[in-house]
Amino acid sequence: MKRDSLLVRLLLLIFCCSLASLTVWKAFGSRDRALTEVSIHGLNLAQAISTYSDSIVKQGSQLLIGIVERLEAEGYGPAELGRLHALVERQAKLMPQLSSVSIYDREGGLLMSTASQISSLTNVRDRSYFSHHLGVDSQDAFIGPPIRSRANDEWVITLSRRFNDESGRFLGVVVLSLRIENFLSLFGQLDVGQDGAIGLTFADGRLLARYPFREQDMGRDFSNSPIYKKYLVDRLSGTTSYVSSLDGVERIYAFRKSENFPLVATVAMGKDEALSAWRVETALSAVVVSGLLVLVGIIGSFLIRDMRRRAEAEERLINTQRDLLSSNKKLELMAMRDSLTGLANRRCFDEVLINEARRAKRHGAPLGLLMVDIDYFKLFNDSQGHVEGDNCLKAVCQLIEQSVRRPGDMVARYGGEEIAVIMPNTDRAGAEAVAQIILNNLREEKIPHDSSPLGIVSVSIGVASAIGPQLDGLKQLVESADEALYRAKVQGRDQFSF
Repeated sequence: MKRDSLLVRLLLLIFCCSLASLTVWKAFGSRDRALTEVSIHGLNLAQAISTYSDSIVKQGSQLLIGIVERLEAEGYGPAELGRLHALVERQAKLMPQLSSVSIYDREGGLLMSTASQISSLTNVRDRSYFSHHLGVDSQDAFIGPPIRSRANDEWVITLSRRFNDESGRFLGVVVLSLRIENFLSLFGQLDVGQDGAIGLTFADGRLLARYPFREQDMGRDFSNSPIYKKYLVDRLSGTTSYVSSLDGVERIYAFRKSENFPLVATVAMGKDEALSAWRVETALSAVVVSGLLVLVGIIGSFLIRDMRRRAEAEERLINTQRDLLSSNKKLELMAMRDSLTGLANRRCFDEVLINEARRAKRHGAPLGLLMVDIDYFKLFNDSQGHVEGDNCLKAVCQLIEQSVRRPGDMVARYGGEEIAVIMPNTDRAGAEAVAQIILNNLREEKIPHDSSPLGIVSVSIGVASAIGPQLDGLKQLVESADEALYRAKVQGRDQFSF
């Protein structure tokens, strides 16, 4: 009897230790999964913010180009400025984030402004954008640091370009003021928790906008902070955990750099807040396990019932592990698909592009890439509503998938209304042929778009292709496709460009 009792106690001790260890292992595993999910959520939000910021800057840049071309071609007399003022007023209705558009001469004096409160005596020689364009002979747009508007005292971000005379001499500056409040309004709609924060900074570390808003943070330089030096200098995107130098809160940071402008979108979520649900779950698991241990201790002297309970517990654990594996596989598949369009998402696109580039490099084969963007999609959303906009996006994505016929090709939602097509073993001629098929099929579909000059939904396509050894830099391939897409836009849309 004593040997049997000792054996039962030994078996009970082994079982209790095993159960406790398994609980601890599951608790730490759940913690890691919770942090991973928060990181992925943060990266997705950072991508959305980066895409939003890019679209605003691109739209503003296009408006600047049009104004500068008119000034350089027609001059800036009273009649010309009057027509230009009317044109800008109409364009401003399409950009709710636009605070004002102002034109200054070579001395910094005001020529024209859509801001009614600004004085005609206003001079901007002290502003950074004026100093920049006065000293730098470039027609590129300049994104300035956050400043207070002299017209209405609100915080704005400036986007500016210089205009020249026929000899290329400096004549003045055109300035777009973008409301920081508009960015904060969008940031405030994103769920990052009570301890969360969202920021938009220059690539050199200077702060443009931060939510929650604190006036003392405007224009602050983070270039000497450890997180900037360690992560933001040479990486396009990533996540890390760090204690904020602003308020001392430990947060999980997700950041993504813009590929087109010197901007970085950052999403930070409080680490303690992110783990609160995990703590509750762990506490409940601990209570349940404690109850089981007490129950097993009471009935441990009964060997048969003890063995039966042990067998049942093992079976439950096996089923739980099987369910967890099945759930993880489903989550992994879901993580690679875009929920709206059903296409592969950006993460899947990045992985497939890397793998196909490696394969093409090994075999010396060509690799084609299309970047497709829906023309005037923002106008479609503004006029038809986001529900119809989503339906339009899904219809265009389905049509592109049907146009890309080879099993090895992949269509992915690159971001917003931009779709990418990866085509292994496809040279430039083949990629252009696929692009033309997409354009023809969409024209035949004739999806109505009242806000487009064409009256129907159209797309612009950037075509890029590289062969084997040329694929050392994937970024160059993507940038080539983006540049080609931009050329297609500039050349009138509803076409492709290489």
